[in-house]
Amino acid sequence: MIYALAWVGAVVGPIWAVFTISGLAKRGRFSLAWVFGAVFALIWGLSVWAFLIEPEMLVVRQVTVESAAWQGPPLRIGVISDTHVGAPHGRVSRVKSVVERMNALHPDIVVLLGDYAGGHEPAQIRAQPDRSNILQGVAAFAKLKAPLGVYSVIGNHDVWYDQEAIENALAKAHVEVLFNRGTLVIRDGGSFWLGGLAEMDRTAPSIAEALDTAPEHAPIIMLTHYPDPFAQVPPKVALTLAAHSHCGQVNLPLLGRLIAASPGSRRWACGLYDENGKKLFVSGGIGTSILPVRFRARPEIDVVTLTAKGLAPNPPVH
Repeated sequence: MIYALAWVGAVVGPIWAVFTISGLAKRGRFSLAWVFGAVFALIWGLSVWAFLIEPEMLVVRQVTVESAAWQGPPLRIGVISDTHVGAPHGRVSRVKSVVERMNALHPDIVVLLGDYAGGHEPAQIRAQPDRSNILQGVAAFAKLKAPLGVYSVIGNHDVWYDQEAIENALAKAHVEVLFNRGTLVIRDGGSFWLGGLAEMDRTAPSIAEALDTAPEHAPIIMLTHYPDPFAQVPPKVALTLAAHSHCGQVNLPLLGRLIAASPGSRRWACGLYDENGKKLFVSGGIGTSILPVRFRARPEIDVVTLTAKGLAPNPPVH
């Protein structure tokens, strides 16, 4: 509804403003007409940008992380999160475009950090076209190409929708789901352990279960939808990757991010963090939640290059 109103306002608003300004001018209230016109133009422009333009953008963020807990050659990790298919701006065609964009970046491995479904309603009360769109959005991940595979965790919206249906769709797309468990990823130059945590809304994340069978000397990467578990992640984990925050979704000048999706999202809102040598990267993701708006928080996919301390690669040439 809000998204539809944004389109109505974008089209009808200027027409109404012209008639209003014209009426003020005819009554000789020229100063008021100028003030009204300036205020309307500012509000209209910001609204169109935040509701209709910025949420449709996509930037590629490339980050290098040096970790003392990492061993072996650098690893290029493609990160996709918060596609929110079924919500405004969350279209199957957009997910397909994101997949093509990620493939063009040639990551070694791709991780999906949850919230593939948009909206808050469970599947059983949604219309068939909506359910079909969500599952088609997940199916689009089957086209991802990465020599070390594609792995995922589950987000809170996926649990609210239908966790089993989302996990089944991911499996059909050849995406391994890590829900409080981990797996050994084999590669030349040294294998590593990839752990994945449960979302926090209905199942407690268990770092112990995710690391339970990790080989003693294997370097570790942890995946989580919420950034909140990072506080309990042990120092032996080379990198934690999280999402959920949407980079605050709205990032106002001077005031900053006024709303946080969780306590951890307020503390670790967006980007790379280093806390006493522990590394966390929080992706801003692609979609929107609650309001179909982004402002100074552009949708993103990420390529995170993880390297051993002192062995950072040269920055990519654009």
